[in-house]
Amino acid sequence: MLQPKKVKHRKWQRGRSKGRETRGSELAFGSYGLKSLEARWITARQIEAARRAMTHSVQRGGKIWIRIFPDKPVTRKPPEVTLGGGKGSVDHYVVPIKSGRILFEIDGVSPEAAREAMRLAGHKLPVKTRFITSGI
Repeated sequence: MLQPKKVKHRKWQRGRSKGRETRGSELAFGSYGLKSLEARWITARQIEAARRAMTHSVQRGGKIWIRIFPDKPVTRKPPEVTLGGGKGSVDHYVVPIKSGRILFEIDGVSPEAAREAMRLAGHKLPVKTRFITSGI
């Protein structure tokens, strides 16, 4: 799964995610893409599940780009621990997604195969998504 090698701060605050994405909202590498339609956190496990679904769907054909990387640490305290005692340890990593962000891109396959691969990947993610194509 995706995880940063090194982070500047071990534990982050949650923050908030509002508005539309300005960076990463256009296709840059492939001919087809999967665009997010809502804001949410996506975990490294969900990204890996979507990537495996896409790779399996195109039978290892074409080229797939993952346009997001989980670099935000999320902490969790162990079960049955009372309040107090400080912030919990890092449990997993997420990427905060805003609406309009390109999540995955694919190239080298037919439009039907790309649409099916992106459909299967979208089912693995906690956000509503849309299949997009380049204007060429």
